[in-house]
Amino acid sequence: MSDLDAFRRDTHAWLDANCPPEMRAPVKDEEDRCWGGKRWIFESPAQKLWLERMAAKGWTVPEWPKAYGGGGLSREEAKILRSEMRALQCRSPLDSFGIWMLGPALLKYGSEDQKQHYLPQIVRGEIRWCQGYSEPNAGSDLASLQTKAEDKGDHYLVNGQKIWTSYADKADWIFCLVRTNFSAKKHEGISFLLFDMTSPGVTTKPITLISGKSPFCETFFDNVKVPKAQLVGTLDKGWDIAKYLLTHERDMIGGMGDGGGHRPLGQIAAQSLGTTAAGELADPMLRADIATFEIDEAAFRFTMERAGDMMKAGQGNPAFSSVLKYYGTELNKRRHELLMSAGGTDALEWESERSGEGARARSWLRTKANSIEGGTSEVQLNIVAKRILGLPDA
Repeated sequence: MSDLDAFRRDTHAWLDANCPPEMRAPVKDEEDRCWGGKRWIFESPAQKLWLERMAAKGWTVPEWPKAYGGGGLSREEAKILRSEMRALQCRSPLDSFGIWMLGPALLKYGSEDQKQHYLPQIVRGEIRWCQGYSEPNAGSDLASLQTKAEDKGDHYLVNGQKIWTSYADKADWIFCLVRTNFSAKKHEGISFLLFDMTSPGVTTKPITLISGKSPFCETFFDNVKVPKAQLVGTLDKGWDIAKYLLTHERDMIGGMGDGGGHRPLGQIAAQSLGTTAAGELADPMLRADIATFEIDEAAFRFTMERAGDMMKAGQGNPAFSSVLKYYGTELNKRRHELLMSAGGTDALEWESERSGEGARARSWLRTKANSIEGGTSEVQLNIVAKRILGLPDA
């Protein structure tokens, strides 16, 4: 038996023994995920236990170094872990912007003190982060940001506004782009700060979407004091960190196209619409659409694995994250379109207890933002055209 075969056997046995049955049920919606943080209230004892057990092994971030609380697994071992979790239908123990975005940036650009302080907290789900990037006049043109941080000796004084700050009203800390040099070119003079959302001068205001819910916020900074030790990387060189982090954000958003953790669409449609005597979904057109979607979903999952392997081998193009972001968000939108079709008129319910307060319709409406957040689809296609295909500017 090879080392990887032995690892697969041991991993399967450990997951089977340690993942509570409640954590093998499909995730119902975004609120059913574990986000962690100082204010997080666990949905159940099983959710808490599953996080604690996985964090103790470092398997909330299996490829991070053990020195910072991670699992220290190789790429191949991490793929086996994900495969066995899918086979046993184990949920992700922790969803976190700290894992998906900030952590990789700290591993590359953070000081040793910052890594030792923040990364283990992220691994254990003890700190929840939000992202302070977009501003009212700096969205796709992010480098035009105007939130400023003035040098006051032992600290920076931050003033300005961010918008579309996901879960800012629930986050403990923010990783934030600020302008520290107004005389430099717009892509220069930007710095990357970390600070506590309970700092005096920080306020948030939810933005209600067409779904009736509000994952996004406006965030305001009024003379917020930030210790200089919370500057990541070099002063005025935060744009390098911002670009690196964006590739991970786009990978994260694109990853929603991988349907792992969700009930198969065919099962959902059969429950709503019924089956023929042969056990097939009664609607042949919907059956064909679901089959096409599931083939595309499987192909996307393999593409994500291939992209990860190429990056690990130093052969990947950083711009490929735009491919994953674009196609993954389109897949997620298709998934929810099919969920609405599978639900028939019942899927249009908005406020009944039977429909979970209109969970299906609200989730469908929420997906319309997928092709805007993290860089619009149009921007991603431009990046693919220029940086991967090598096409000239229009």
